[in-house]
Amino acid sequence: MGNTLMDLVYVKEFHSEGELVVAICDAELLGKTLREGNTRFYIDPNFYGGRKVTISEALDLLEASTIANLIGEKIVNAAIKRNLVHKNAVIYIEGIPHAQVIKIY
Repeated sequence: MGNTLMDLVYVKEFHSEGELVVAICDAELLGKTLREGNTRFYIDPNFYGGRKVTISEALDLLEASTIANLIGEKIVNAAIKRNLVHKNAVIYIEGIPHAQVIKIY
């Protein structure tokens, strides 16, 4: 079964000086550590573990954000499909896609 906009992800919002920073991860990745070469990427519940929402809701928050940090196939692929992340901006750690978004106005 393919990913749907109803799949769940964790979203945490941070507000600072008029900026909205969002951290979004596929629900099943929260608390895991990815390793590849010298890279160790901990999907920290303190950073990513906000509330569980649908991918559709997460994409709406991503659109409204100024800075975003995404990890996981479901959220990164959905962000690419909605043209919020360019596929060439994605890196892979242990085969899991990761992207960062910074909007400059």
